[in-house]
Formats: sequence, structure tokens, C-alpha cells
Amino acid sequence: MTQALRAAIYARFSSDLQRDASIEDQIRACRDYAARQGLEVVEVYSDRAVSGASMMRSGLQKLLRDAQAGQFDLVIAEALDRLSRSQADIATLYQRITFNGQLIETISEGQVSELHIGLTGTMNALFLKELGKKTHRGLKGRALEGKSAGGLTYGYKPVVKFAANGEPIRGDREIDPAQAKVVRRIFADYAKGISPKKIAEQLNLEKIPGPQGGAWGTSTIHGNRERGTGILNNELYVGRQVWNRLKYVKDPSTGKRVSRLNPEADWVITEVPGLRILDDTLWQAARHRQGAMKSKNTDVPVWDRRRPRFLFSGLMKCGCCGSGFSKVSKDAFGCSAARQKGPAVCTSMTVIRREDLEGAVLNALEHHLMDPEVVQIFCQEYAAERNRLQAEAGAGRTALEKELRQVTGDHKKLVDAIIAGVPAEQVKDRMIELDARRKELERQLSTAPAADPLRFHPSMAKTYRTRVGQLIHGLSDAEGQEEAKEALRALVEKIVLVPVETEEGGTRLAIDLHGALASLLRLATGQPVHEVIGAAAQMQKAPREAGLANSINAQSAAADSQAIDIIGETVLVAGAGNQRYLRLVERQIPKHAA
Repeated sequence: MTQALRAAIYARFSSDLQRDASIEDQIRACRDYAARQGLEVVEVYSDRAVSGASMMRSGLQKLLRDAQAGQFDLVIAEALDRLSRSQADIATLYQRITFNGQLIETISEGQVSELHIGLTGTMNALFLKELGKKTHRGLKGRALEGKSAGGLTYGYKPVVKFAANGEPIRGDREIDPAQAKVVRRIFADYAKGISPKKIAEQLNLEKIPGPQGGAWGTSTIHGNRERGTGILNNELYVGRQVWNRLKYVKDPSTGKRVSRLNPEADWVITEVPGLRILDDTLWQAARHRQGAMKSKNTDVPVWDRRRPRFLFSGLMKCGCCGSGFSKVSKDAFGCSAARQKGPAVCTSMTVIRREDLEGAVLNALEHHLMDPEVVQIFCQEYAAERNRLQAEAGAGRTALEKELRQVTGDHKKLVDAIIAGVPAEQVKDRMIELDARRKELERQLSTAPAADPLRFHPSMAKTYRTRVGQLIHGLSDAEGQEEAKEALRALVEKIVLVPVETEEGGTRLAIDLHGALASLLRLATGQPVHEVIGAAAQMQKAPREAGLANSINAQSAAADSQAIDIIGETVLVAGAGNQRYLRLVERQIPKHAA
């Protein structure tokens, strides 16, 4: 009896406005389809309230990983647009799944082929584009009426109304007295000369919730004047609604939305005097102070100023609250949350000089993160894991080869029987069945890994130290400085700065360096620098909720995915976010607040 094909079901709905039961409805329909087709459902994947225009979906990413592992034979969905509405993404999905020898079937289209991918993919892409136009047109009409055409602004609350037919009337709002009081206070304090940082700090100390219910931040208050973001720049507080100032486009490489400023001619401006919270005097006082605050020797407002990039900027984390470290003085870094959100969020005011930090981390990268003892332990563990995986793969291949010999022998016996005089009609069906099975076994054997020799690089540690030394030397070379800087950053997962008390009553920072294992191994095995940088950039783009980033330090959970880096004839297996963890020698820093 032929074994039923293993099927995996995928279901998705894209909007919070849809019923959560929509997922269950899709799964039920797919199970009925599988039963009619004689398929065995072995797994169900789903994504709730996630757009089909993005590949960054946890359920879909797990499906692709399991497909690569051969855990099912075909994918069932209600329709092709459940898998993706993006023309490029659906083509990529189809290629990846069919490359593994699996099929895609939908209740609407049946078995999916290249024709469906081309036509249906195009129609879905056009649907998305047309839907965007219709949505924008509807929101514009709502904005012209003075109604909310986006999220709810701080200082207001929604008004629940219903039309004569019982349908809800959307977009109406009114002033929230408690939040309006906070808005007036922010503007009054700012006009008196209090900085946004101090305003946010005081609001957090008084436990006044921010716009999203969390803590207040400096940028929440000052925002960006040109883009109209932040409390201080929202013209709705003086009864003037500005809509369509920004547009959002999706970055195809990350799936994330990026904002862009629209031409002023495209803005939709509506007077809504009933929503005014501030008088003109207070509004203009705040605007006047904004206009006077420029960075030294520039015309750029201080809140729009870009921080200069340093070697490890963006990689430093506070060991107390987990927030980032930023430049707090001419040559020192400190916890951003402690300074912008106050002691209610973080009390760590200890700073570290830039040259101390960079010197300690560079020394550790060169001399400690790839020491010979660690490399030896890694090779032993790696060999044990590879031998285990090789044994599993070998057992599967042996079984396939045994069955192929049996099928080939049975087929030959039937041929001999026909030659001996047995009527061909009696064995025809059995011969066709055996021939089909023979082809399937040959296909599986062609993709199953054959035994291969395991090779190591005994000089990895030496190669690594030499190349890191070259990169550090490259920091002083104007021509190769940027590449060296990016390569060194790629070797670092994060730098955790933990304040600890000294016996003298001061504070010192313990520098916990988490190395990016995959990048360390790439560099140690001789991959070109630009490939190390490129691979690290791709890893940073992958979202952690998709299960692609895990840690192997003492506090982490077991990794649930693997990244396989093929380097020459050596296959290095490591979790995509695996880290080599090292605590550096603690440097004593005088205790003071920046």
C-alpha cells in the first residue's frame, strides 16, 4: 500500500479587524481538502494579523526551515495570497519549496505551477497597489472632514458614535482633559527653558504614562520639526490638522516601513478649532525657542543633529537596564535611558572614556576571543556534532540504498517472468509502480548527503589574530579605514557595560564583550573581509521573532535554528546569533554623572 503524502497547512490573516477565527476557518478548509486528496496533515503553520506583503513572519519562516529539513511533501493553503501577496516573494517561496522536491497546492488554484506564480502573483501585487490607493483616498476624505486619519494623538480620546444603520462612525475624537493638562505643562516648561530631557525625566518620576503607555523619552517630546513629529511639533494642539506630511514605503530587503517627507503641496491641512489645546502665545513661545536652538556653527536644530559614528556606537548596552550607551560628553559614553528618562528607568550614571573602551575591546578581539584552547574545544564539540549528524544522514541513506536494490531486483524478476511467458497484463501495474518508486528513490539519493571527509583548520587562531591585527592597523589608514571599522564591528554582537562598586566607594565598569561567533569563524577561516561584513549585515536584518537569532551564553535558551556557513570544504555549524562571551579586565572609572 502506497504511503500517503505528508502535508503541511499554512494559514494567515492580515488585519486586526478580521476575526481571529479566520485562521481556524482556513485550517478547517485545508484539512477537509487534505482528507479528500488522501493526504496526511503532519504540521500546521499560521500567522495572525500579519501582512502578506512581508516575508518576516514567524510561521512562514518556520515552514521554510522545516521544508528544507524535509519534514513534509507538500504545502496546502486556502489560496496563493495566503502565502504572500508580493510578486517577488511568492516567486521566491515557490523556488525554495520546489527546490526541496515539495509541492504547493491551494484550495482555490489546485496544484500551483509557474503559470500561477506569474499570473496570480501579478494580480495579488496589483491588488495590494490598488488597495493602498483606495485606503489613501478614504483617509484623505476623512482628513478633509477634520476626523482622525491615522493613529490617536496624545491629548485626545476617541468618540464612539453610530450611524442610523448601526454602523460605527470612525475618526471622531475629543480632548482628553488629563492628557491635555500634560501637553500644556510640557509646552510651558519648554518655553521657560527646561530641556526635553529634564521634562521627560520629571514625568517619569511622577509615573505619568507616555503616549504608548510606557516611559517618556526625550525624542517623544522634541521629535523632528521638519517632519512634524513629537509633542512640540504637533499643530493639532492649536486646532490645525496636517495630514499626509509623511509617506511610508516598505524596504524590500528588511520588510520594514521607512518614512519619507512628502512635498508640501501634497499635505492636507484642515482647521479643527474644537480640538485646540494651546493658545497661540504658548505655541509661539515654544516655536521661538526651537528656532533659536541651533547646533554650534550650523543651521541644524540640536534635535535633528546626527550623532557622529564611533567604532562601537550602537553596540554598547547598559548592564542595568539594557538600553543603549551614547556619547554624553566630549570623550565619554554613558547610559542613554538614565540621562533621557531619569532614575525611574535607570540609575546608572557611570561613564567610560571612548579610548579606554575601544582599547580594551580591540585588545580582547585580537588576543582573547580566538585563543588556541577555545578553538581546540570548539573543534572537539564540532566534530562530535558533525559525527552525530553524519551518522543520522548515513542511516537514512543506507535505508534508501537498500530499498532501491530491492525495488530494482523485483522489477528485474518481473521482466524475467514476462520473458518466461507470463502475460504482461498480469504484471504491468506492478512494474509501473516499481519503476515509479525506483525513480523516486534515485531522486532522494541524489539530494541526500554522501559521506564526506571532515577537515579542520588547526591554524585558525593564528590566522584570526593576524587578520584582526591587520584590521586594527587599518583603522589608521585613511583609504581602508571604513572597511576595517565595519569588519571589526561585525565581530561584535554587543558590549555590555556593568557598573560595580569599588572598595574605595567609587564605581567601575565591567566590560562584557559578546563576540559574533559566525563572523569570528569566517574571519579565522580566511574569508574575504567584504564577505564577513556582508554576512554580518544580513544577520542583523533578520528579525529575532523569526527564530533566527539565539545566544549560547549562560543565560540563553537553546538555539532553535542553525546557520550553515560553507567555507571551502569545511562546514561550520553555528547558531546565527551564537556568541563567544568574554568578560574583560574591569577598568576603574571615577564615579560621576555626565
